[in-house]
Amino acid sequence: MTTKKIGIIMNGVTGRMGTRQHLIRSIVAIREQGGVQLDNGDYLMPDPILVGRNENKLKALANEHSIERWTTSLEEALADESNIIYFDSQTTSRREKAIQQAIEANKHIYCEKPTSTSLEGSLRLAKLAKDAGIKNGVVQDKLFLPGVMKLKRLIDAGFFGEILSVRMEFGYWVFEGDWQECQRPSWNYKKEEGGGIIVDMFPHWRYVLDHLFGSVQALSTVATTHITKRVDEDGNTYEATADDAAYATFELENGVIASVNSSWAVRVDRDDLLTIQIDGTEASAVAGLRDCKTQHRVNTPKPVWNPDLQNTIDFQDQWDEVPDNQLFENAFKIQWEMFLKHVVQDDAFPWDLLEGAKGTQLADLGLQSSQERRWLDVPSLDV
Repeated sequence: MTTKKIGIIMNGVTGRMGTRQHLIRSIVAIREQGGVQLDNGDYLMPDPILVGRNENKLKALANEHSIERWTTSLEEALADESNIIYFDSQTTSRREKAIQQAIEANKHIYCEKPTSTSLEGSLRLAKLAKDAGIKNGVVQDKLFLPGVMKLKRLIDAGFFGEILSVRMEFGYWVFEGDWQECQRPSWNYKKEEGGGIIVDMFPHWRYVLDHLFGSVQALSTVATTHITKRVDEDGNTYEATADDAAYATFELENGVIASVNSSWAVRVDRDDLLTIQIDGTEASAVAGLRDCKTQHRVNTPKPVWNPDLQNTIDFQDQWDEVPDNQLFENAFKIQWEMFLKHVVQDDAFPWDLLEGAKGTQLADLGLQSSQERRWLDVPSLDV
């Protein structure tokens, strides 16, 4: 049994998601467990080099997590042949150019979504990677959340009968930044910097819907900016130009209708920050990030609509929890390990740059639908 190092360029890991989920919860965690075990019994050990624009942040982050390598020069990292993989979690507006550089340097690509600020850019990256013959993948972490994995288990078991509809509620109150510190970077609320909840969340909804229920065929969306003025990280008031809420209806290939509300201006009165409800002819289920509960037709209560009488049914008490039945690891870490095995031993990894382009496509169409106030078809994509 041997341990083999694999060089990974990690660009943009000083950001919120890059630091917590990709560096600490994924790469550092994999290193601390001794690497990723391969089929032949050997172990693959990530050897990251942190890349970014702020030398002080990079140095502090590297020191804190016992990482030896960091640089402010992407070109330097790409020129090192020991670096096999390029990972990108920068802001969206910087991603396309850097990924193209990495493809030209013959690095395998793994990146956050959206892969570009436009569908054309996302498709171009997918084609460049395909033509170069390099392996590529896009983060689709929601598929590996315990709640979503339990839903998939129920679907595969035929639990619902015929699925009729899907309702998804996502969001929370993101403070404006005046009397309470803002929770998200200010660029999220600036359209000119690639911000907006549609650009951020519709790529997630695309792969969740496609994976669980069937490909999206059409959509109708209303986007809005509820909070028009916010305060940035430096205490300066600015005009919010990007959408902070979107109310969408998706028609799937099998006739299922999915209603999806996404908002950074909603106060939470539900089980989790994301809830997904499936209703079918035989049963229903509601999943959050980690938990999932079900109600079969034989256990469905029979309420009577009468506004003149006090309701006597505790509806939420009528549901049964789906057991874990397995150990659930961090969703980002799971997909990182899968991609590393894909690169080294050619394991299957269907979530490539073309799949990422589908998310960008849905975001673009969502914005167009809202602007034009009409339903739009979602064409199939290929490169």
